[in-house]
Amino acid sequence: MASMLLNSMRSCSVSHSWGMCFGARSLSMTAPLQAQVQTKSKKTLARPGLKNIVLVEGVRTPFLLSGTTYADLMPHDLARAALQGLLNRTGVPKDAVDYIIYGTVIQEVKTSNVAREAALGAGFSDKTPAHTVTMACISSNQAMTSAVGLIAAGQCDIVVAGGVEFMSDVPIRHSRKMRKTMLSLNKAKTLGQRLSLIGSIRMAHLSPELPAVAEFSTAETMGHSADRLAAAFGVSRVEQDEFALRSHSLAKKAQENGLLEDVISFKVPGRDIVSKDNGIRPSSMEQMAKLKPAFIKPHGTVTAANSSFLTDGASAVLIMSEEKALAMGYKPKAYLRDFVYVSQDPKDQLLLGPTYSTPKVLERAGLSMSDIDVFEFHEAFAGQIMANLKAMDSDWFAQTYMGRKSKVGTPSMDKFNLWGGSLSLGHPFGATGCRLVTTVAHRLKKEGGQYGLVAACAAGGQGHAMVVEAYPQ
Repeated sequence: MASMLLNSMRSCSVSHSWGMCFGARSLSMTAPLQAQVQTKSKKTLARPGLKNIVLVEGVRTPFLLSGTTYADLMPHDLARAALQGLLNRTGVPKDAVDYIIYGTVIQEVKTSNVAREAALGAGFSDKTPAHTVTMACISSNQAMTSAVGLIAAGQCDIVVAGGVEFMSDVPIRHSRKMRKTMLSLNKAKTLGQRLSLIGSIRMAHLSPELPAVAEFSTAETMGHSADRLAAAFGVSRVEQDEFALRSHSLAKKAQENGLLEDVISFKVPGRDIVSKDNGIRPSSMEQMAKLKPAFIKPHGTVTAANSSFLTDGASAVLIMSEEKALAMGYKPKAYLRDFVYVSQDPKDQLLLGPTYSTPKVLERAGLSMSDIDVFEFHEAFAGQIMANLKAMDSDWFAQTYMGRKSKVGTPSMDKFNLWGGSLSLGHPFGATGCRLVTTVAHRLKKEGGQYGLVAACAAGGQGHAMVVEAYPQ
């Protein structure tokens, strides 16, 4: 797409500058944390003959920079803590849960079905099935929508969904040659065979295979792709730094004002109690400008300051049919309504999931951008967010790449990620989706809105969007 975009710049009637084709966006640094408005009396998205499915509660461990307080744990420890936190907050009987689904991206080989191991560790019944899904950064979104599907189909009434990511200890493999030699050694029957295999080992065999946040199909790192995307859409370094500073500033205010109520305290074995995210660090434009490009050097615009950081954390949500929730005495937080998944070219449209998924989910729900009161988009990179906003605001992009007659439009920044986002709160790959949905539910209640929209990009050129409706107060 990048080459096509550059060629198409010449035919843009507005300007020969791609950035001017899409226009610059102004970011409000003083967007209110809480809008004092009455709940709008819009139509409900309930449909005759379909079950209403509700979010009863959502929690998460504090999201921490990898290599910090969680460094000596394992993924299932964090997932177990989130599950226990959900149990403590809701009081739901452990044996009443019909199913448990967790999302994760980089799996610990000892606990490949981390959902099952965490559930057993948290004390759930061994009769409760559990499985793990992976869909890059929308893994816990997939866990939640899988839960919705089970309930809608009448298979379950109560499902726990969640996600976990642990970047402090990722699997590092021996080289393939070394692995083959070691497997052959295990099968060798005589001393001579073993000595021959040992003698075949060379220095090159000892080079490890390190994991990378990169596309298998293109071999390109996500940061490199984000930098190219920002350049294609004319997103400047200043725009990216401004958005990152906005994210950190709003997250800090939300944290100080006690709005991040989904965060539970967690006693880390052998260490202190952790009760808040530790990656929220508002800086200044001057300080951020000093950082060098992280991926495309020396002229790239993506830096450590305007990218999400490697994060450890876990999340969990309790999803029920409305009928079951009310029968058990719960007051749901929100309805989970329409959702979509999309996918596109992983080379040049890797991070444009929100652009493609937003109009589709709005059409399914019969809504427009103006109907949405709360937006929560996953912030992988500031440049990725800004590129999506420019694409969403372009008739030309909608017509050329999406087969649409006109643009979907962009969210008002007064409604957009007002409590911070992945750039500041952190991004445990498999856990972020639940944070987004829970935050929408909490913001709808706090701000008096009725509809919220979650959107996210993911590796593989995939994306997701969901409409969340406030539960009547």
